[in-house]
Amino acid sequence: MAEESKTGKLIFEDRFERNESQEERDEVGNGWNTNSKSRANGHKQVDLKDGAMRIFIHETADHGVSVTHPMEFRDGRVELKFMLEHPKDSLGLNFADLKYKKVWAGHLFRVNVGVKAVEIADLKTGVMDLKTREARKAGTVSDEVKEKLKTKTKRVPHKLETGKWYHVAAEVVGDTMAVSIDGEEVASFSSEGMAHPTKRLLRLAIKRNVVVDDLQIYSLD
Repeated sequence: MAEESKTGKLIFEDRFERNESQEERDEVGNGWNTNSKSRANGHKQVDLKDGAMRIFIHETADHGVSVTHPMEFRDGRVELKFMLEHPKDSLGLNFADLKYKKVWAGHLFRVNVGVKAVEIADLKTGVMDLKTREARKAGTVSDEVKEKLKTKTKRVPHKLETGKWYHVAAEVVGDTMAVSIDGEEVASFSSEGMAHPTKRLLRLAIKRNVVVDDLQIYSLD
């Protein structure tokens, strides 16, 4: 498996080589939090098993699984190994700043990796902008805004196999996000939301299931 060049300062890593004290609730440790208590009635949705982190949505959940860890950089990179076990599975990497109140829940931008494509979206100046979000909920989005929103997402076809480990690196420099899989750049997208001055939170945003291992966060500042 190809490795990314290790530029930048390593500010966090997790190999998930630890055990939980019980199997009833999420107990990720190492600074991680989850939304299982608020969104899945406290049911377990994250399991540390065989040296990896398995994330799976519970049948009672009213929202995708969010597994979060604090970080802080202007330019930086998130790397990890992941495996999709079903064609409907995907890995979401959501970059957020909860101190920024002009967007919903701090959403800045995201990367989504599925078995058919990689998608990069600017959420800060797109669908998570509070005024835009409220207009969409009210059904009052202008044609001008609708056209603008079309420019805030880029989707690049890229096929992956289920049941296979891959290495992904999502690197943001200035207003550009580049995504590499197994050392090969597969998608890049430039948009003003990526240039937000401080990325403070990483969310692993999972709609269904994913297996994650060997996660590293680098600052390029």
